[in-house]
Amino acid sequence: MSNSIKWLYLVVLSLIWGSSFILIKKGLIGLTPMQLGAVRIIFTGIFLFVIGFNKIKTIKIVEWKWVILTGLTGTFFPAFLFAYAETEIDSSIASILNSLVPLNTIILGFAVFKIKSTKRQVLGVFIGLIGTIMLIMNGATINPNQNYLYAAFVILATLMYAININLLKRYLQNMHALTITVGNFLAIIGPAIIVLISTGFFKTEVLTSEALKPALFYMLLLALFGTAIAKVLFNKLVQASSPVFASSVTYLMPIVAVFWGVLDGEKFSLLQGVSTIIILVGVYLAHRKGN
Repeated sequence: MSNSIKWLYLVVLSLIWGSSFILIKKGLIGLTPMQLGAVRIIFTGIFLFVIGFNKIKTIKIVEWKWVILTGLTGTFFPAFLFAYAETEIDSSIASILNSLVPLNTIILGFAVFKIKSTKRQVLGVFIGLIGTIMLIMNGATINPNQNYLYAAFVILATLMYAININLLKRYLQNMHALTITVGNFLAIIGPAIIVLISTGFFKTEVLTSEALKPALFYMLLLALFGTAIAKVLFNKLVQASSPVFASSVTYLMPIVAVFWGVLDGEKFSLLQGVSTIIILVGVYLAHRKGN
């Protein structure tokens, strides 16, 4: 894959995923966090099975454990964590905190996968963490009615994304991107259906709610673009580049998400802007290759 194609994938993914945070926010108007996460997974699974179910037979038995693990860490748990986070914090803040993915990729790569880190990368991680603390503290100040402890859900999701990226690069490097994605959703759609049933989603009062139809429409958009198409593109990007380059999609996502958030009436202060820049500087330093 040429460099220009890699960057094209990066930009397209940034636009798609940057818009996903506002779709989650809108979906929460008619769905609980557990319902939203489950519906998102189920819709995406249906789309993927239609276009690529025949890919399942190409997955070897020994590869299934990695397919299942990447399905859980890259999609299943984050779908619920982001939904819970956005019940309390703004969609734009969730997207900025998502920028921690490259930093966590480096931390986990060093701690778990024994990938060496440079001094510049360590400095980048440190700067990024400072920016994160500033962002959370300032957000709590200008939005006193929001519980910023819920930012921990986003941070936990970024750790899972980082695990997913390292697993993809190490164990599924040679598997077709669509095969990985379809396999992921075959592994997690069953648990998602169980979760959805357990939430009481199929009760009459839920199914007849006026807020349900628009919420399901937002989830259809999120499932088709933000999860199904984007996951295939992302898996291709991870295989064709480095884990850190692939995770640097989070450079551009906050710009898109903040744009949607401000349009939707979310508060975004100058200090939060400074905090965002500090985080992205940290990500840049951590991402940049040493001499």
